[in-house]
Amino acid sequence: MLQRFFLLCCLVTLAGCGATTAQPTATSLPATATPAPTTLAQATPAVTANPALRGTIVIDGSSTVFPITEAVAREFALSAPNVQVQLGVSGTGGGFKKFCAGETVISDASRPIKQSEAAECAANQIDFVEIPVAFDGLSLVANPSNTWLECMTVAELNTLWQPDATNIITNWRMLRPTWPTSTLQLYGAGQDSGTFDYFTSAIVGTEGSSRSDVISSEDDYLIAQDIAGDPNALGYFGYAYYREYQERLKLIAVDAGNGCVLPSEQTIADGSYQPLSRPIFIYVRADALDRAEVAAFVDFYLSDLARVVADVKYVPLPARAYQFAQERVQQRKLGSLFEGGSQIGVSIERLLELEGQ
Repeated sequence: MLQRFFLLCCLVTLAGCGATTAQPTATSLPATATPAPTTLAQATPAVTANPALRGTIVIDGSSTVFPITEAVAREFALSAPNVQVQLGVSGTGGGFKKFCAGETVISDASRPIKQSEAAECAANQIDFVEIPVAFDGLSLVANPSNTWLECMTVAELNTLWQPDATNIITNWRMLRPTWPTSTLQLYGAGQDSGTFDYFTSAIVGTEGSSRSDVISSEDDYLIAQDIAGDPNALGYFGYAYYREYQERLKLIAVDAGNGCVLPSEQTIADGSYQPLSRPIFIYVRADALDRAEVAAFVDFYLSDLARVVADVKYVPLPARAYQFAQERVQQRKLGSLFEGGSQIGVSIERLLELEGQ
């Protein structure tokens, strides 16, 4: 399984691939590409270093949330140079396995925790605080050499990704008679990914149900690499990864019944990009907040989160949502606001209602 570890104060990347079916290839993005989509658009704010703060904070989970947590960790290193943050990417499900086993103190998640995962945490006496951090729009992308594909209906996506399509629907004309007979190759998130859970729930109708001939990875960067190098490609991942590599990818609109809509900051925020808009989260082990370095990191994480989220090209939540999040941490409000697992069509307004309960 792919892991990326971010060790502060120096940045180290270790990669080993894992996939549910086939491995992504070694196709490289153009030389102008950065190794991970974490470039900040604004200068790091001035901070006062606290060398007395020491310890190690182990974080794992979603590659979708990774750019946000990495950006926060990079800035936190300036204020706490003697705190080591270890940041891994094993997917939302893989991250929760480690979190509920007591191996990590923070879990990045691109969907709410499942009931089975929460039960595993409870069995190991691990309480947690759930913190929504941003909104994302899963982005459907193709290779730029594809000059004819502009929009797909949810029904077409369902037909294409359902299990019965495995090795059966293999060219574009099988979906729409006006499309060419050229071969298609699908790319997507691995089975330990919350993005996989959400996409299959929203598009196929059953979480975890998918055709098996998809080239998959828990790491969105690897998926972007392959789509950029494959003229027959179609795939999906978090909006920030599209924004980072938009010059090398082609964004495809989705028609959920009200016309073709592209993901953007506006359509994700106003809920018109459906059914692929979703909140993303971090989960913090409650007893770890008794540790000074963890409490300082979480406080720092939430202190200027709207700016960081915008910098890494996701959609910030309203200011009052971040205020609710700080209150959840301060009051140690335990458990999840959601029923468990992927929640399709949750708007910012609904998220605020849940946060206010």
